Amino acid sequence: MGVLGGSGFYEFVDDVEEVEVETPYGPPSAPPAVGSIGEVRVAFIPRHGRVHELAPHRIPYRANIWTMRELGVQRIIGPNACGSLRADLALGEFVVCDQFVDRTSGRADTFCDDAPVTHVSAADPYCADLRRSLVEAARGLDIPVRDGGTVVVIQGPRFSTRAESRWFQSMGWDVINMTAYPEGYLARELELCYATVSVVTDYDVGVEGSPAASYESVHAVFAQNIERLRALLMAAIPSAAATPRLCACATALATAR
Repeated sequence: MGVLGGSGFYEFVDDVEEVEVETPYGPPSAPPAVGSIGEVRVAFIPRHGRVHELAPHRIPYRANIWTMRELGVQRIIGPNACGSLRADLALGEFVVCDQFVDRTSGRADTFCDDAPVTHVSAADPYCADLRRSLVEAARGLDIPVRDGGTVVVIQGPRFSTRAESRWFQSMGWDVINMTAYPEGYLARELELCYATVSVVTDYDVGVEGSPAASYESVHAVFAQNIERLRALLMAAIPSAAATPRLCACATALATAR
């Protein structure tokens, strides 16, 4: 199992050791920390770096996903903070998204640069089985969770304008963040399972009556929910690891060439 997220998760993993991995795409955000949750081996990479030094558009997404594959990881969970585009999503609620909309630009977002030409389907971009493990674990812990939703991924590091936010709302999208793409799609290109857990930390500025988001306000709400996120991961990871990989992720390249 692999986790791409903020710093601190590995404090709850046993027998942690950092390892060095070389990739064709440069170094990952930080050396991966490998440890155990029960009998499950888990690799962790803080996507923004050890001290949150990497802005969303500067994260080495390809190196991070390649590193996970090199370590033998087959399933990746990518928790993140998000803004809500809907007034009925509560601060601190978890959304296990099933769709994304890419509004980024200039990010290296494929491993398929060379022959043979490869087109990996993104119709259902997140692993259904891994999503199910996360939703069931959240409900078992009485964590408010939405099963499904569309995340629109913006380039960052700036937040949306009010006009952009109202447009995203009008399209029926649910949450917004800066890191959900291309992380998940790159995992699919390597036939890895991937699911994201979005923690609602603020209301985007297009939501009526919402103030402009700030780093301080977002970080405060995320900090209030970090223990629940850790509890969710600790419950979901053993469950997911015990599930056979019969999903479409495992054979994504079979019909791509």
